[in-house]
Amino acid sequence: MSETRELAGEIVRLLTARGQTLAVAESLTGGLVAAALTGVPGASAAFRGGVVAYATELKAALLSVPQDLLTRRGAVDPDVAAAMVTGVRRRLGATAGAATTGVAGPDPADGQPVGRVYIAAAAGPGVAVRRLDLSGSREEIRGATVLECLRLLLGIMREENP
Repeated sequence: MSETRELAGEIVRLLTARGQTLAVAESLTGGLVAAALTGVPGASAAFRGGVVAYATELKAALLSVPQDLLTRRGAVDPDVAAAMVTGVRRRLGATAGAATTGVAGPDPADGQPVGRVYIAAAAGPGVAVRRLDLSGSREEIRGATVLECLRLLLGIMREENP
């Protein structure tokens, strides 16, 4: 069993046992985090849904990311990742959330190099954000982002309610 499947299974198990729910906001991963989570049997007991906001303007329109933040810093930014996770939790009525934003390639974007990624997770009042500097193909960067996003989320869930 792959680590991604193991992490997703543990996240769903914990959420279900706690009566909590999860929503995800994705950009560069294009729904891969949601796919990993919904691949777990019984995920419907905890997974509310996801928003794939690939276009920058959708981050503002669908996830309430401040437009001035997007204008000043671009979509690949730690504060954007934090705003995405906060917005998706609110929008989809979830107790926990995760978000991904970054550059998978082939070209740099928003002044950020290929492989620069920000992930965010929340399972309580705080939001954890992590910067990743990944290398490899577009597919490898996206896959590594999913794995690290699930790791961050599970870690936050364990901290919030050990």
